[in-house]
Amino acid sequence: MSPISIGFAGIAVLFLLLFSGMPLGWAFILVGFVGYGLAFSFGGALSLLRTVPYATFSDYGLSVIPLFILMGSLAFSAGLGKDMYDSAHGFLGSLRGGLAMTSVAACALFAAMSGSSPATAATMGKVALPEMKRYKYADELATGAVAAGGTIGILIPPSVILIIYGIITEQSIGELYMAGFIPGILQAVLFILTIAILCWRRPALGPPGPRANFKQKLVALGKGWSMVALFVIVLGGIYLGVFSVTEAAGVGAFAAFVIGLALRRLNWQNFKEAVLDTAKTTAMIFLIIAGAIIFGYFLTVTGVSDGIANFMMGLAVSKYVILLLVIVIYLILGCMMDSLAMILITLPIFFPLIHSLGFDPIWFGIIIVVVVEMGLITPPVGMNVFVLKGVAKDVPMYTIFRGVIPFLLADILLLALLFVWPQIVLFLPNTMRLW
Repeated sequence: MSPISIGFAGIAVLFLLLFSGMPLGWAFILVGFVGYGLAFSFGGALSLLRTVPYATFSDYGLSVIPLFILMGSLAFSAGLGKDMYDSAHGFLGSLRGGLAMTSVAACALFAAMSGSSPATAATMGKVALPEMKRYKYADELATGAVAAGGTIGILIPPSVILIIYGIITEQSIGELYMAGFIPGILQAVLFILTIAILCWRRPALGPPGPRANFKQKLVALGKGWSMVALFVIVLGGIYLGVFSVTEAAGVGAFAAFVIGLALRRLNWQNFKEAVLDTAKTTAMIFLIIAGAIIFGYFLTVTGVSDGIANFMMGLAVSKYVILLLVIVIYLILGCMMDSLAMILITLPIFFPLIHSLGFDPIWFGIIIVVVVEMGLITPPVGMNVFVLKGVAKDVPMYTIFRGVIPFLLADILLLALLFVWPQIVLFLPNTMRLW
């Protein structure tokens, strides 16, 4: 077989292994090692197994991942998710559909600390769904709002997906974080407007909750101080150049620890659980990254990446048509596989193509994250839908999927806005470069 044939066969085998249930990291390593050996030499493949894991695990820049994960775990252990829900509830709860709007706003706020969509959906689901059930909200609106709101977790920084995108494509993680901020806020606003329109057309979907007086609103506002503090410390420090992204992660983790102690909610038991959860998640992500790098070497040596790029570059169509084709491929893959797997499999193939077409890599990163978010609530996989199903065991899966459809339409509108006005993404990174 020719090297490029081995490359395409390796991609097919990788998908088969993933659909059979093999962990992503091991699937990457197995296909990358065997494929590299067949296409080049097994001596070179053994060399990759020696050098890539060491280079990955000893990379100082990757320490940002466990530190941000620790920050999110400590925030979860300290109950900051409920604080954020209560804070948003005081201002939005009295509106028609207000509790669903509160859920989206709280998801956006918690996402700014956790950086994980499933974690955001699970946390807010436990807090918000019982409250919406108490006020007789329709199951499709309640679960749809939380599942969709949870997807903001990988767009608003700190985001593990944006970190991995920056590492794989060698882009500034700080600029990616700034690029995701305005689109993340815009997405939350679009979701809230979607809820308002749905409840205007069908008031029974989301009856209004009790109206808070001025004192209650002040109390609710006070509950959000911890989120504001972390947000200003981490993102403000990165934007102003006070510290690097890695330093921001360390400062953020320490700040979450101090806030948890100050609120008297962080004890030795949940601190140990947060550290253990961080260690498990970090080990999984590092194994996946090492495997993805080995798989990337395999794609490079077989010429698959260059072959696909040259083929698509040779098409007699506009570069925007090629970009739309790439996005459609991402949407299709998002219906079938995990977001992290999709990013790591496709970036070595599509990023060189997008870069050669002249698209801004920071802008493309945010576009792809939005598309990946859509995959988190799209059948048949829909990771956030499965997470919500675990929380709302009495709600049928098809009800949750029906509930997320309006939010998918809002995501499509967001994509269109980012296409027409790229400065929505690039404004903050451009101003950041002036400091």
